[in-house]
Amino acid sequence: MTDPSALAGVLDALPQARVLVVGDVMLDRFVSGAVERISPEAPIPVVRVHSETTMVGGAANVARNVAALGAAAALVGLRGDDAAGTALQTQLAGLMGLEPHVVVEHGRVTTEKTRYIGGSQQLLRADREVSSAPSAAAATGLLAGIEQGSKGAGAIIVSDYAKGVISAPVLAKALAQAKAAKIPVLVDPKGKDFHRYAGAAVLTPNASELAAATGMPVGDDNAVVAAARVAMANSDVGAIVATRGAAGMTVVERNRDPVHLRVRAREVFDVSGAGDTVVATLAAALAAGATLVQAAELANVAAGIVVGKIGTAVAGHTEVLEALYARDLLAADDKVVDLAGALDRVQRWRRNGETVAFTNGCFDLVHPGHVSLLTQARAAASRLVVGLNTDSSVRRLKGESRPILDEAARATVLASFAVVDLVVPFDDDTPLRLIETLRPDVLVKGADYTVATVVGADLVRAWGGRVVLANLVPGASSTNIVRRIGAATGGGRG
Repeated sequence: MTDPSALAGVLDALPQARVLVVGDVMLDRFVSGAVERISPEAPIPVVRVHSETTMVGGAANVARNVAALGAAAALVGLRGDDAAGTALQTQLAGLMGLEPHVVVEHGRVTTEKTRYIGGSQQLLRADREVSSAPSAAAATGLLAGIEQGSKGAGAIIVSDYAKGVISAPVLAKALAQAKAAKIPVLVDPKGKDFHRYAGAAVLTPNASELAAATGMPVGDDNAVVAAARVAMANSDVGAIVATRGAAGMTVVERNRDPVHLRVRAREVFDVSGAGDTVVATLAAALAAGATLVQAAELANVAAGIVVGKIGTAVAGHTEVLEALYARDLLAADDKVVDLAGALDRVQRWRRNGETVAFTNGCFDLVHPGHVSLLTQARAAASRLVVGLNTDSSVRRLKGESRPILDEAARATVLASFAVVDLVVPFDDDTPLRLIETLRPDVLVKGADYTVATVVGADLVRAWGGRVVLANLVPGASSTNIVRRIGAATGGGRG
């Protein structure tokens, strides 16, 4: 399993990534209510409707997932000029980080799926759709959208729901754009003929789709790997990431050992859109520089989040980061968050009339001086947020031999302190961006600083906050500890 701090680093890089999604867009409608009786007209439940909501689905939900992770998403798809198409376009226009290139075809029925839900149980799904190929004019618009949307992309997703958009010319255009830009194409496939996706870097079938495409069993790890290797050979694709429900996910690449990722046990409310989340996370992570296995590990975490929600849900950047630390690092009480998550928590505290203190550091080999600093900082306000330098940030500040403990371990140790309310890893050389965003009431540093040399002191004082210089514990220093360890062992790490 990949070091969790490396996966957190991939998440941090997502805002610099861009993904193009090409495929069948649709509108998902959810009609929810209570089931209290059986109809006297037929042996079916009667739903007393409480609410009705709509959200984007299909390829549009894939793009929405990309954007929720913090990456930029471009979307190429096709809709009709009907009410559902207009509602879909309105929803897309309201999504941050998403650039829609949705072609309108006169007379076409926009794909719409309506799900009727009683409590947390889906009772019925009603579909309105056509599966015909686009008209010549619409196809021209789709090809132009791919040309425009692929500019600057680090990956392309083909989201095929067999509704007609992924025609041979559209698929060929996506593959050609990817080849020219030297970026991967990931395909969420449909149907038994995987060969039509020849040239793609990754296919993401579920177990039943893999079985149908190969005619092979997929009941255990070895069977899934065997079927995946046959599918790769038959379809000329680079890798298979097979999603297997409760059994997790299997990654099969050419000339590499397969990797089986187990899903974290959780209550499943709705699997709608889980496949969308997987392919979106895979592509965004690859576009951010991750390996396929790293991307799959993040996708596995993200999928575990969305199945615990009702409806066509997404896994946000903060949720994935928190789940990652909770799963692999046992971070205390969900204290380890990214900047967006910290801002959300701080705003809630402020609405309750609480004040916020902030301090920061590398906290490599926590010692009594650190304990004293954290205790004094927490005494200065109702809540304490600690900015933690990431591994790469520590290396820039202290040299290649540091840190002694990686970011994940240091975050875990800090989160275990009762006086610490949040830990926010940051990759910059200074915590200025955190301070500007969180606007702490109190900024705390050790007394080896002066107010004039504390980063962000001028800002905090400008908005009415104060700067506290905490008393030092004589001789307490991680560098001194490392030096003493080196002297005792006849070496040292600097």
